[in-house]
Amino acid sequence: MSFWERGTWIGPMRKQNSEFKTAFTSEADCDLKNTDYFGFVELDQYACYVVADGIDDQTDAVSARLAVAAAVSAFSEAPSMSKRTMRACLDAANRALIKETGSKKKLKASIIIVVTDYVKLRYGQAGNVRLRLYRDGFVRYQSTDQSLTLDMVREEKVEPDKVAVHEERNNLYAYLGQEKEFHPYISQKIKLANTDAVALYTRGIWENIDEGELGDVYAEASNEPQELVDNVEELLLSRQPEDLGKYTFVTLFVNKVFIDPNRKRRIRRVIMTVVIVVVIIVVVAVVLTILHNRRVRKREQMEQGYLDTIEYIQIDNYARAQECCEEALELAENLRDRTMIKQLGDYRKLIESVLAAQEYMDGQRYADAQRAYKEAAARSIYVDSVGLDYINGRLALTADYIAVYDLINLGDSLALNLQYEEAEEKYLEARAIAGSLYFDDGRKSAIEALEKLYEDRKAEKEAEEAERKEQLLRQETGANYVSQGDVAFAQGDYEGAKVYYLSAWQLYGDMGEQTQQLAAEEKLQITEEKIEERERLKEEAQGYMQEAEEAAERKEYTAAKKYYLLAKDVYASLQMEDKVEEITRKMERMDIKLDESMLQESIQEDNMLQDNMLQESSMLQSMQEENAVREGGTETIEQQGTEMLSE
Repeated sequence: MSFWERGTWIGPMRKQNSEFKTAFTSEADCDLKNTDYFGFVELDQYACYVVADGIDDQTDAVSARLAVAAAVSAFSEAPSMSKRTMRACLDAANRALIKETGSKKKLKASIIIVVTDYVKLRYGQAGNVRLRLYRDGFVRYQSTDQSLTLDMVREEKVEPDKVAVHEERNNLYAYLGQEKEFHPYISQKIKLANTDAVALYTRGIWENIDEGELGDVYAEASNEPQELVDNVEELLLSRQPEDLGKYTFVTLFVNKVFIDPNRKRRIRRVIMTVVIVVVIIVVVAVVLTILHNRRVRKREQMEQGYLDTIEYIQIDNYARAQECCEEALELAENLRDRTMIKQLGDYRKLIESVLAAQEYMDGQRYADAQRAYKEAAARSIYVDSVGLDYINGRLALTADYIAVYDLINLGDSLALNLQYEEAEEKYLEARAIAGSLYFDDGRKSAIEALEKLYEDRKAEKEAEEAERKEQLLRQETGANYVSQGDVAFAQGDYEGAKVYYLSAWQLYGDMGEQTQQLAAEEKLQITEEKIEERERLKEEAQGYMQEAEEAAERKEYTAAKKYYLLAKDVYASLQMEDKVEEITRKMERMDIKLDESMLQESIQEDNMLQDNMLQESSMLQSMQEENAVREGGTETIEQQGTEMLSE
């Protein structure tokens, strides 16, 4: 470490091929008072140069000396060119003055700190000690005083060439010794070049030598910094200023900057590192994109399943709604979508309640079915009352079924008490209700109860019995008409069903059975509505076909397949097998166009379509067998009727 000794000094450096030379001069004023101070330290990796100008009027130069010593010490403890290190050096110098400040004296100073790594430099400043960087004889970079005068220059209130004599040039807003609002300036890194020269000087120099004259000295300088310092001092003294005060001038010659022999290798390593990082980022981005796309596709499938679930519930197809709901719920669980899991869970509970109720209905457990439908009605509240109309309808139907059997049981009790007319009234009421509900089992039970009642009254009037039997036969005939109409209706033969219902309506009219006639008339109306609905469904299916074709032209195969499925369901409900086969062929051709990523899904969809076709075929075969059985039963009833007429 070297301080304000006069002369040239070349310190040890970390680099082998760099050369930094330092020279300075520092003189007191006419009263032998010098409050300037210069110190520096040159280490293997970094060097630090500090100039301080005491502004506290202390004759022992304690302010500048304390500031320089504190700054150099702070730098030596943690050499670096970072802004943090520079700030730490400035703060250390400021704290040193504040710590030494007593009740009778206030220590203050201007300071400039220059730090270099022999390739670049950075400076920190508080006050009006100045820095100039010369390159090829011209000013490359210069500091700016932190004074009121410089602010006025920036505001164009003072001419730049009047700064040296302006009365506010020493009115500083940043200086050492500030306890609050200490805001020094820290520069960016400045790259050095061979033959650069740095000048550091206090106000004793710049108040008496202007920038142009100083530039001329540097333009004519040799390679020796001490010679330049002597020239500057000679120029200053030749002016013989009357109020010449103390002054300090330091110059740093950068004859050769450090060239790092490993720079290219480091650049290559950096490039390789960057390439690897970029590749990793790209791979991660691709993986994340794939995962994101999969997640988006799963979400779309989940939302579509959610919508399909609602649509199937709205058309009362709870078996299909259950399949869609389970698939969507599985996707929601994979996506951890709590909201959708909650909503789909509510729909699943509703569907399970309805399917359980339907199973009870099929098993003639009507009380259990009524309970299950009530539970479903309560659950529908949590899904915006979707399917509530259907559930209420089934509840009313279940209540009517229960009412039929209640009437039959009441009739049985009356018959046991020999109250035949009252029992017959209950049986007839049960039969009428069952007939209006198309409740074949209930109607059959009511008729059986009536037959048993009539057998019990066989000892009564034969004429009444014969008439009663004839009435029953006609009832059975009408019921057969209705039953055959129901079979034709179930098979989609609405024109044939219309003929049977019309025959039943005429027969019930001849019999005076207004209730049954009204029931047959309602069936007629429903059949006519079905005929109209069949035409409407054909138009709807044609619309789906058109939308599917348009979607296929747009290559939206998933949407096209959806519309084909909708059209196929409609045609299947209409039992138009030729259309179903046509759509199947279209879907097979469309599936070929799907890309390999959708191949597995297409195979699964084809398997599902084949299963549906097998189920439909099985259902059709079952219906045909059931029709055959019913036709055989009808023949038996007709034979019985013929025998009774013969007797």
